[in-house]
Amino acid sequence: MSNTNLLQIDNLACIRDDRVLFEHLNLSLAAGQMLLVEGANGSGKTSLLRILTGLKLADEGQVMWQGKPIDQLAADYTEQVSYVGHHDGVKRELSCLENLRLVQAMGKPSGVELDDALDRFGLYSYGDTLVSSLSAGQKRRLALSRLMVTESQLWILDEPFTSLDKKSMAGFELMFEQHLAEQGIIVMTSHHDIGMVNADIQRLDLSQ
Repeated sequence: MSNTNLLQIDNLACIRDDRVLFEHLNLSLAAGQMLLVEGANGSGKTSLLRILTGLKLADEGQVMWQGKPIDQLAADYTEQVSYVGHHDGVKRELSCLENLRLVQAMGKPSGVELDDALDRFGLYSYGDTLVSSLSAGQKRRLALSRLMVTESQLWILDEPFTSLDKKSMAGFELMFEQHLAEQGIIVMTSHHDIGMVNADIQRLDLSQ
């Protein structure tokens, strides 16, 4: 594992409706590391993740990627980021395969075949099925399977295990561990117990 910090947070603060969610936040992540963000509802977990993606501006401080502020990197940074929010973010009017093709068109395609990505998480027979016909668990598996079909070093995941059964959770945990082993970085929130015993995990509790 590299000791070089790729993602760095310097003196970050977030304020909502005159209430400070967090401030003076400093941390860094190197390749192969994961940050698990914890805290009560309303403590700022989702806000922090959106700041890290560049979708939301911090009230103070900055986010750095490879030593440069992310607002100066623009597309060079967004190409490195895959974000799966609390909502699935899949297009209901498109099929499963069409959703994966859309993600590839917006990012840098990986070498994984789309059918293989669906097959790994039990969606192979649903390739041509409209997302609107899927169950909540199937939509979540599709949302997370998008991580396989693009090349991005930083995965930012907001409650990725929502609506998943234990078997599906275990499958995605294995995929997360593989991403870390390949020098990726993961920042995620989760109310579920994490079974990734071999992962290098930092914990940040925003309730404190």
